[in-house]
Amino acid sequence: MPSIFWLVPISSVLALGFAWYFFRNMMRADEGTDMMKKIAEHVRQGASAYLRQQYKVVIIVFIVITVIFSFLAYGLGVQNQWVPFAFITGGFFSGLAGFFGMKAATYASGRVANACRTSLDGGLRLAFRSGAVMGLVVVGLVLLDISAWFIILNSFIPEMEPGFKLMTITAIMLTFGMGASTQALFARVGGGIYTKAADVGADLVGKVEAGIPEDDLRNPATIADNVGDNVGDVAGMGADLFESFAASILATALLGAAAFMGPDLLHMQFNAVIAPMLIAATGTLLSILGVFMVRTREGATQKQLLRSLGFGVNMSAALIVVASFFILYFLQLPNFLGIWGSIVVGLLAGIGIGQSTEYFTASAYKPTRKIAESAQTGSATLIISGVGTGLVSAAVPLFIIVVAITLSFLFATGFTFDLGSLNIGLYGIGISAVGLLSTLGITLATDAYGPIADNAGGNAEMCGLGEEVRSRTDALDALGNTTAATGKGFAIGSAALTALALLASYFEEVRMMFVKFLDMPDALINNIPAMEAEFMDFVHHYEVNLMNPKVIVGVLLGVMAVFLFSGLTMNAVGRAAQKMVDEVRRQFATMPGIMEGTTEPDYARCVHISTKGAQREMLLPSLIALLIPVLVGLIFGVPGVSGLLLGTISSGFALAIFMANAGGAWDNAKKYIEEGHYGGKGSESHKASITGDTVGDPFKDTSGPSLNILIKLMVMASVVTVGVAVAYSIL
Repeated sequence: MPSIFWLVPISSVLALGFAWYFFRNMMRADEGTDMMKKIAEHVRQGASAYLRQQYKVVIIVFIVITVIFSFLAYGLGVQNQWVPFAFITGGFFSGLAGFFGMKAATYASGRVANACRTSLDGGLRLAFRSGAVMGLVVVGLVLLDISAWFIILNSFIPEMEPGFKLMTITAIMLTFGMGASTQALFARVGGGIYTKAADVGADLVGKVEAGIPEDDLRNPATIADNVGDNVGDVAGMGADLFESFAASILATALLGAAAFMGPDLLHMQFNAVIAPMLIAATGTLLSILGVFMVRTREGATQKQLLRSLGFGVNMSAALIVVASFFILYFLQLPNFLGIWGSIVVGLLAGIGIGQSTEYFTASAYKPTRKIAESAQTGSATLIISGVGTGLVSAAVPLFIIVVAITLSFLFATGFTFDLGSLNIGLYGIGISAVGLLSTLGITLATDAYGPIADNAGGNAEMCGLGEEVRSRTDALDALGNTTAATGKGFAIGSAALTALALLASYFEEVRMMFVKFLDMPDALINNIPAMEAEFMDFVHHYEVNLMNPKVIVGVLLGVMAVFLFSGLTMNAVGRAAQKMVDEVRRQFATMPGIMEGTTEPDYARCVHISTKGAQREMLLPSLIALLIPVLVGLIFGVPGVSGLLLGTISSGFALAIFMANAGGAWDNAKKYIEEGHYGGKGSESHKASITGDTVGDPFKDTSGPSLNILIKLMVMASVVTVGVAVAYSIL
């Protein structure tokens, strides 16, 4: 193993070490008054209870899937025997990352509220560095797991035909992403249903019917609402981006192994495989540096606060551009300058999608202010305006991804679309996804910061900390809404590029299936032995083109899966929210002392309703995502699965952007009105904006962000079960 490879495990250890450092520093901060400590403890207990229940369900699902994978590997022989173990570790580390991130967030919120009693800068730095615990734990555990598996497999897998050992290793490691995807979907869907059921109940009954503030201790659903921010936006987002980070590295490594096959290219093949790992490792180190750069001054405006966070993120991105150039130069990959250009394209695409999301969702810009203005004529016009803004907002990220795919392919191939350069072009697309996610340590910190700031504001409101403190926490909270929306856009954009890299990897897995598992290296693929066949030979062999009805059927089934999944998750939130609304109304009706402040609401009951509802409702959408690729592969084979993935990626990406941006814009339009515009709090405009925000809640926090995991999970499930499509397809 060359010495440069050890940068990967060293970076993972440093990331985990700094995560621990930030956590210990946060824990040393004062949590405030007894009341602040009591509220924070309520939230911690609720979040821990939810995760315990969720992990019980997930463990059962993982056991069932592991048994199925074991049967495919040891019974039918259509899968490598390492796959079940890689699947388990992926899910385990993904769940562990979400657990640690949520733990840090629930301990941080009360301390951030207390820090805001002194200064805005103190609150911002504490909240951001607490969010950095999530970011650094995610990248640290991904790099730790990848480097450990690479070392183990490289040691235990015997030598094969030239080039096939690394193909086998990277193909096995890709199934690690399947475990992470499965865990991520349960975390995102379950957490999203939980948080929005609580949020809708707290808003509709507490704010609209009872006329009390959102984070008022008299609101029975307020603790469940604060718990939901952590299980949905911290644990859920952490598991989501854990999977994206891992999948982009692993898919690119497999494409690198495929691009440099042959007895004379073994050294180059190894360098192409470790290149995405080294870029991710270097980006992790630079993310740590960027975290220390985030600070602001007292009385900062929203734009200044955004600039403060942006400075750390952008500095890390600028430094990784320089560092990746030297990494590729050292590895001496062919056309390393072009491959470096692909990395830069990925980084710029991430920044562009983030800026686009910020423009369409932040209250500092025209689109959100226009939505707030439309609230003056009622809920209907506000909702129409939000839907229109969301639809328009999807155009920019889609265009950015189109440009990113085209340029990253052209840079890697030396500006040609010649099919002879297809493999290296696909490697360019994959490595652009790695570039986009290379500074995930700090970009995820900006996202995890959001729910911490939101909970800090809730804590300050419930404890009556005064107008000056509330103005500081409100500023951090509004910033958090924008960073959360930007983070969702970033996650969805990364999902699109990662899914395309995985789609290309699918055909490499088809080749491996012929050569290794079905023991058919001499089977003719497009009149060429499978051992020698390339990507396009398999495409022609299976007639993957738009004139093949199987492909068209697959495309339509992919679109169907996206809309079915979105509808199921939206309805799940509606059903769970209805139970929460009924419970909050019951408590107000049967416990009159709540409104006078003489009786404490039954917070635990609301937490239990959200927990139970989320666990029950998350199973069906999640199982659909797992089953559809297998069934399509079994019936329509490789052409059907190819179409399925194409339909899922294209429609899922567009719908996810629309839903996330529309929901974020409605939320910030409400906050803009609450700042005193168009009548301020309690006005008719404010009531209309609450309705819009309530409609947008499942858009931006359940269905929208869950779609990017659906995209990757369906691709990953297709990759892992490719043996079923190749060996047993009916049509």
